[in-house]
Amino acid sequence: MARRIAAGAAYGGGGIGLLGAATVGVLLAEVQMAKRIVGNGHSPHPPSAEGLYGRAYDTPDDPPILLTMLGDSTAAGQGVHRARQTPGALLASGLAAVAERPVRLRNVALPGAQSDDLDRQVSLVLADAGPAPDICVIMIGANDVTHRLPATRSVRHLSGAVRRLRTAGAEVVVGTCPDLGTIEPVQQPLRWLARRASRQLAAAQTIGTVEQGGRTVSLGDLLGPEFAANPRELFGPDSYHPSAEGYATAAMAVLPTVCATLGLWPAEEERPDVSRREGFLPVARAAAEAASEAGTEVAAAMPTGPRGPWALLKRRRRRRVPATDPVPASTAEPST
Repeated sequence: MARRIAAGAAYGGGGIGLLGAATVGVLLAEVQMAKRIVGNGHSPHPPSAEGLYGRAYDTPDDPPILLTMLGDSTAAGQGVHRARQTPGALLASGLAAVAERPVRLRNVALPGAQSDDLDRQVSLVLADAGPAPDICVIMIGANDVTHRLPATRSVRHLSGAVRRLRTAGAEVVVGTCPDLGTIEPVQQPLRWLARRASRQLAAAQTIGTVEQGGRTVSLGDLLGPEFAANPRELFGPDSYHPSAEGYATAAMAVLPTVCATLGLWPAEEERPDVSRREGFLPVARAAAEAASEAGTEVAAAMPTGPRGPWALLKRRRRRRVPATDPVPASTAEPST
Protein backbone atom coordinates (compact mmCIF):
# COMPACT_ATOMS: atom_id res chain seq x y z
CA MET A 1 0.00 0.00 0.00
CA ALA A 2 2.82 2.42 0.86
CA ARG A 3 4.44 1.75 -2.51
CA ARG A 4 1.12 2.37 -4.29
CA ILE A 5 0.60 5.64 -2.39
CA ALA A 6 4.12 6.85 -3.17
CA ALA A 7 3.77 5.86 -6.83
CA GLY A 8 0.45 7.66 -7.06
CA ALA A 9 2.08 10.75 -5.57
CA ALA A 10 5.01 10.62 -7.97
CA TYR A 11 3.03 9.96 -11.13
CA GLY A 12 -0.08 12.00 -10.42
CA GLY A 13 -2.33 9.18 -9.27
CA GLY A 14 -5.72 9.84 -7.75
CA GLY A 15 -6.79 9.65 -4.15
CA ILE A 16 -5.61 6.27 -2.97
CA GLY A 17 -7.37 6.13 0.38
CA LEU A 18 -5.96 4.89 3.64
CA LEU A 19 -9.27 3.47 4.84
CA GLY A 20 -12.15 1.67 3.18
CA ALA A 21 -15.40 3.53 2.50
CA ALA A 22 -17.39 1.22 4.77
CA THR A 23 -15.52 2.49 7.81
CA VAL A 24 -15.96 6.19 7.13
CA GLY A 25 -19.23 6.64 9.03
CA VAL A 26 -17.94 5.07 12.23
CA LEU A 27 -14.61 6.80 11.83
CA LEU A 28 -16.10 10.28 11.47
CA ALA A 29 -18.41 9.79 14.46
CA GLU A 30 -15.54 8.75 16.70
CA VAL A 31 -13.29 11.52 15.35
CA GLN A 32 -15.88 14.09 16.42
CA MET A 33 -16.11 12.48 19.85
CA ALA A 34 -12.33 12.53 20.25
CA LYS A 35 -12.16 16.17 19.12
CA ARG A 36 -14.65 17.19 21.80
CA ILE A 37 -12.41 15.58 24.40
CA VAL A 38 -8.99 16.78 23.24
CA GLY A 39 -9.95 20.20 21.87
CA ASN A 40 -9.25 21.67 18.47
CA GLY A 41 -5.46 21.62 18.69
CA HIS A 42 -5.02 25.31 17.79
CA SER A 43 -4.74 27.01 21.19
CA PRO A 44 -2.76 28.12 23.03
CA HIS A 45 0.02 29.24 20.70
CA PRO A 46 3.31 27.37 21.13
CA PRO A 47 6.22 29.31 22.62
CA SER A 48 8.77 30.77 20.22
CA ALA A 49 12.17 29.09 20.51
CA GLU A 50 13.91 30.87 17.64
CA GLY A 51 17.37 32.15 18.43
CA LEU A 52 21.01 31.17 18.88
CA TYR A 53 21.95 28.10 20.93
CA GLY A 54 25.40 27.10 22.16
CA ARG A 55 26.86 30.60 22.53
CA ALA A 56 29.79 29.13 24.44
CA TYR A 57 31.08 27.75 21.14
CA ASP A 58 30.72 31.03 19.24
CA THR A 59 33.88 32.02 17.33
CA PRO A 60 34.30 34.77 14.71
CA ASP A 61 35.55 32.39 12.00
CA ASP A 62 32.99 29.62 12.52
CA PRO A 63 29.42 30.58 11.59
CA PRO A 64 26.55 28.87 13.35
CA ILE A 65 24.78 25.83 11.95
CA LEU A 66 21.44 26.87 10.50
CA LEU A 67 18.59 24.60 11.64
CA THR A 68 15.01 25.12 10.45
CA MET A 69 11.87 23.35 11.68
CA LEU A 70 8.87 22.87 9.37
CA GLY A 71 5.60 21.04 9.79
CA ASP A 72 2.64 21.02 12.16
CA SER A 73 2.03 21.51 15.88
CA THR A 74 4.53 18.81 16.85
CA ALA A 75 7.32 20.68 15.03
CA ALA A 76 6.13 23.96 16.56
CA GLY A 77 6.06 22.51 20.08
CA GLN A 78 2.41 22.99 20.91
CA GLY A 79 1.47 21.69 24.34
CA VAL A 80 4.42 23.03 26.37
CA HIS A 81 4.85 26.41 28.06
CA ARG A 82 8.60 27.05 27.84
CA ALA A 83 10.56 27.57 24.63
CA ARG A 84 13.37 25.30 25.79
CA GLN A 85 10.90 22.37 25.98
CA THR A 86 10.01 22.49 22.27
CA PRO A 87 11.55 19.95 19.89
CA GLY A 88 13.32 22.72 17.96
CA ALA A 89 15.07 23.99 21.07
CA LEU A 90 15.95 20.47 22.19
CA LEU A 91 17.41 19.62 18.78
CA ALA A 92 19.28 22.94 18.55
CA SER A 93 20.89 22.60 21.96
CA GLY A 94 21.73 18.93 21.39
CA LEU A 95 23.20 19.63 17.95
CA ALA A 96 25.30 22.48 19.38
CA ALA A 97 26.70 20.15 22.04
CA VAL A 98 27.64 17.45 19.52
CA ALA A 99 29.06 19.84 16.91
CA GLU A 100 30.62 22.18 19.47
CA ARG A 101 29.33 25.00 17.34
CA PRO A 102 26.49 27.45 17.87
CA VAL A 103 23.19 26.62 16.19
CA ARG A 104 20.72 29.21 14.93
CA LEU A 105 17.16 27.94 15.04
CA ARG A 106 14.32 29.11 12.85
CA ASN A 107 10.82 27.64 13.06
CA VAL A 108 8.16 28.13 10.38
CA ALA A 109 5.93 25.23 11.50
CA LEU A 110 2.23 25.98 11.84
CA PRO A 111 -0.08 24.26 14.37
CA GLY A 112 -2.88 22.53 12.53
CA ALA A 113 -0.94 22.40 9.26
CA GLN A 114 -1.38 19.59 6.78
CA SER A 115 1.18 18.59 4.18
CA ASP A 116 -0.35 20.93 1.62
CA ASP A 117 0.97 23.84 3.73
CA LEU A 118 4.58 22.75 3.21
CA ASP A 119 4.87 24.62 -0.09
CA ARG A 120 4.15 27.89 1.74
CA GLN A 121 6.55 27.03 4.55
CA VAL A 122 9.37 26.12 2.17
CA SER A 123 8.83 29.38 0.28
CA LEU A 124 9.25 31.27 3.58
CA VAL A 125 12.50 29.43 4.26
CA LEU A 126 13.94 30.00 0.78
CA ALA A 127 12.81 33.63 0.57
CA ASP A 128 15.62 34.73 2.89
CA ALA A 129 18.48 36.55 1.21
CA GLY A 130 21.04 34.63 3.25
CA PRO A 131 22.29 31.07 2.77
CA ALA A 132 19.95 28.11 2.80
CA PRO A 133 19.65 26.20 6.08
CA ASP A 134 22.27 23.56 6.72
CA ILE A 135 19.53 21.18 7.80
CA CYS A 136 15.74 21.20 7.88
CA VAL A 137 13.62 18.97 10.10
CA ILE A 138 10.05 18.35 8.95
CA MET A 139 7.44 16.82 11.27
CA ILE A 140 4.11 16.36 9.51
CA GLY A 141 1.31 13.89 8.86
CA ALA A 142 -1.00 13.63 11.88
CA ASN A 143 -3.43 16.26 10.59
CA ASP A 144 -3.42 14.62 7.16
CA VAL A 145 -4.86 11.48 8.75
CA THR A 146 -7.39 13.20 10.99
CA HIS A 147 -8.59 15.49 8.17
CA ARG A 148 -8.56 12.67 5.60
CA LEU A 149 -6.22 14.41 3.16
CA PRO A 150 -5.72 11.89 0.32
CA ALA A 151 -2.50 10.03 0.96
CA THR A 152 -1.19 10.60 -2.55
CA ARG A 153 -1.62 14.35 -2.15
CA SER A 154 0.02 14.24 1.27
CA VAL A 155 3.10 12.44 -0.01
CA ARG A 156 3.23 14.57 -3.17
CA HIS A 157 3.43 17.77 -1.13
CA LEU A 158 6.06 16.31 1.22
CA SER A 159 8.18 14.99 -1.65
CA GLY A 160 8.00 18.38 -3.36
CA ALA A 161 9.10 20.14 -0.18
CA VAL A 162 12.06 17.80 0.28
CA ARG A 163 13.06 18.22 -3.37
CA ARG A 164 12.98 22.04 -3.17
CA LEU A 165 15.02 22.11 0.04
CA ARG A 166 17.57 19.63 -1.27
CA THR A 167 17.90 21.59 -4.53
CA ALA A 168 18.62 24.70 -2.46
CA GLY A 169 21.45 22.86 -0.70
CA ALA A 170 19.80 21.95 2.62
CA GLU A 171 19.92 18.52 4.19
CA VAL A 172 16.48 17.22 5.16
CA VAL A 173 15.29 14.90 7.94
CA VAL A 174 11.59 14.01 8.10
CA GLY A 175 9.91 12.78 11.26
CA THR A 176 7.17 10.64 9.77
CA CYS A 177 3.53 10.51 10.85
CA PRO A 178 3.20 9.48 14.50
CA ASP A 179 1.02 6.61 15.65
CA LEU A 180 -2.36 8.21 16.28
CA GLY A 181 -3.74 4.94 17.63
CA THR A 182 -2.35 5.73 21.08
CA ILE A 183 -4.23 8.96 21.75
CA GLU A 184 -6.00 8.34 25.04
CA PRO A 185 -9.54 9.53 24.16
CA VAL A 186 -9.62 7.51 20.92
CA GLN A 187 -11.72 4.34 21.22
CA GLN A 188 -12.02 1.22 19.08
CA PRO A 189 -12.48 0.80 16.17
CA LEU A 190 -11.04 4.26 15.53
CA ARG A 191 -7.91 3.37 17.49
CA TRP A 192 -7.11 0.44 15.17
CA LEU A 193 -7.99 2.42 12.06
CA ALA A 194 -5.89 5.39 13.18
CA ARG A 195 -2.89 3.15 13.80
CA ARG A 196 -3.26 1.49 10.40
CA ALA A 197 -3.65 4.79 8.58
CA SER A 198 -0.73 6.39 10.47
CA ARG A 199 1.64 3.56 9.64
CA GLN A 200 0.63 3.43 5.98
CA LEU A 201 1.20 7.15 5.62
CA ALA A 202 4.51 6.99 7.52
CA ALA A 203 5.79 4.28 5.18
CA ALA A 204 4.68 6.21 2.10
CA GLN A 205 6.30 9.38 3.46
CA THR A 206 9.54 7.44 3.86
CA ILE A 207 9.53 6.25 0.26
CA GLY A 208 8.80 9.74 -1.06
CA THR A 209 11.42 11.40 1.14
CA VAL A 210 14.22 8.92 0.47
CA GLU A 211 13.64 9.11 -3.28
CA GLN A 212 14.23 12.89 -3.05
CA GLY A 213 17.50 12.51 -1.12
CA GLY A 214 16.24 13.05 2.43
CA ARG A 215 16.30 10.82 5.49
CA THR A 216 13.42 9.79 7.70
CA VAL A 217 12.97 8.83 11.33
CA SER A 218 9.90 6.91 12.41
CA LEU A 219 8.06 8.94 15.06
CA GLY A 220 5.73 6.21 16.23
CA ASP A 221 7.36 6.97 19.60
CA LEU A 222 5.86 10.43 19.59
CA LEU A 223 2.42 8.96 20.24
CA GLY A 224 3.56 5.36 20.41
CA PRO A 225 4.40 2.56 22.84
CA GLU A 226 6.07 4.74 25.46
CA PHE A 227 3.09 7.07 25.43
CA ALA A 228 0.64 4.21 25.73
CA ALA A 229 2.55 2.90 28.74
CA ASN A 230 2.90 6.32 30.41
CA PRO A 231 0.04 8.46 29.11
CA ARG A 232 -0.14 10.70 32.18
CA GLU A 233 3.57 11.44 31.98
CA LEU A 234 4.09 11.70 28.23
CA PHE A 235 0.91 13.39 27.05
CA GLY A 236 0.21 17.06 27.61
CA PRO A 237 -2.82 18.51 29.40
CA ASP A 238 -5.04 18.17 26.31
CA SER A 239 -4.30 14.39 26.05
CA TYR A 240 -3.29 14.95 22.43
CA HIS A 241 -0.10 16.96 22.16
CA PRO A 242 3.04 15.67 23.86
CA SER A 243 4.27 17.02 27.16
CA ALA A 244 7.83 18.25 27.72
CA GLU A 245 8.89 14.66 28.45
CA GLY A 246 7.17 13.50 25.29
CA TYR A 247 8.95 16.04 23.11
CA ALA A 248 12.26 15.08 24.73
CA THR A 249 11.58 11.45 23.76
CA ALA A 250 10.93 12.48 20.16
CA ALA A 251 13.97 14.77 20.02
CA MET A 252 16.24 11.98 21.27
CA ALA A 253 14.97 9.81 18.40
CA VAL A 254 15.62 12.49 15.75
CA LEU A 255 18.90 13.99 17.04
CA PRO A 256 21.21 11.09 16.01
CA THR A 257 19.93 11.24 12.44
CA VAL A 258 20.30 15.03 12.33
CA CYS A 259 23.89 14.70 13.51
CA ALA A 260 24.68 11.82 11.14
CA THR A 261 23.24 13.77 8.20
CA LEU A 262 25.71 16.57 8.94
CA GLY A 263 28.61 14.13 9.35
CA LEU A 264 28.81 14.61 13.11
CA TRP A 265 28.01 11.10 14.38
CA PRO A 266 30.81 8.61 15.17
CA ALA A 267 32.05 6.91 11.99
CA GLU A 268 31.86 3.43 13.53
CA GLU A 269 28.11 3.85 13.98
CA GLU A 270 27.58 4.57 10.29
CA ARG A 271 28.27 0.94 9.35
CA PRO A 272 25.21 -1.32 9.45
CA ASP A 273 25.08 -3.43 12.61
CA VAL A 274 23.67 -6.87 11.80
CA SER A 275 23.02 -7.57 15.48
CA ARG A 276 20.61 -4.60 15.48
CA ARG A 277 18.92 -5.83 12.29
CA GLU A 278 20.35 -2.98 10.24
CA GLY A 279 21.19 -3.24 6.58
CA PHE A 280 20.35 -2.48 2.95
CA LEU A 281 16.79 -3.20 1.85
CA PRO A 282 14.47 -2.27 -1.02
CA VAL A 283 13.13 1.14 -0.06
CA ALA A 284 9.52 -0.04 0.24
CA ARG A 285 10.48 -2.84 2.62
CA ALA A 286 12.70 -0.53 4.67
CA ALA A 287 9.82 1.96 4.87
CA ALA A 288 7.41 -0.71 6.11
CA GLU A 289 9.84 -1.91 8.78
CA ALA A 290 10.54 1.64 9.94
CA ALA A 291 6.83 2.44 10.23
CA SER A 292 6.38 -0.47 12.62
CA GLU A 293 9.36 0.37 14.85
CA ALA A 294 9.74 3.89 16.21
CA GLY A 295 13.10 5.61 16.08
CA THR A 296 14.19 3.76 12.92
CA GLU A 297 16.09 5.75 10.30
CA VAL A 298 15.88 5.21 6.55
CA ALA A 299 18.34 6.84 4.14
CA ALA A 300 18.95 6.49 0.41
CA ALA A 301 21.56 3.94 -0.59
CA MET A 302 21.89 2.41 -4.06
CA PRO A 303 19.75 4.18 -6.68
CA THR A 304 18.73 0.95 -8.42
CA GLY A 305 18.40 -2.70 -7.61
CA PRO A 306 16.48 -5.85 -8.58
CA ARG A 307 13.41 -4.51 -6.79
CA GLY A 308 13.85 -0.81 -7.39
CA PRO A 309 15.72 1.77 -5.27
CA TRP A 310 17.42 0.52 -2.11
CA ALA A 311 17.79 2.17 1.27
CA LEU A 312 19.87 1.80 4.41
CA LEU A 313 17.83 1.01 7.51
CA LYS A 314 19.42 1.89 10.85
CA ARG A 315 18.27 1.66 14.44
CA ARG A 316 20.50 4.27 16.00
CA ARG A 317 21.31 4.28 19.68
CA ARG A 318 19.71 7.22 21.40
CA ARG A 319 21.99 9.35 23.50
CA ARG A 320 21.18 11.99 26.02
CA VAL A 321 23.36 14.88 24.94
CA PRO A 322 24.13 17.35 27.72
CA ALA A 323 22.47 20.56 26.65
CA THR A 324 24.68 23.55 26.09
CA ASP A 325 23.26 26.82 27.27
CA PRO A 326 19.87 26.70 25.52
CA VAL A 327 19.56 30.45 25.76
CA PRO A 328 21.40 33.05 23.74
CA ALA A 329 21.95 35.37 26.65
CA SER A 330 21.26 35.56 30.36
CA THR A 331 17.52 35.50 29.83
CA ALA A 332 15.27 32.62 30.71
CA GLU A 333 14.38 31.80 27.09
CA PRO A 334 16.07 32.18 23.69
CA SER A 335 15.60 35.54 22.04
CA THR A 336 13.89 35.95 18.72
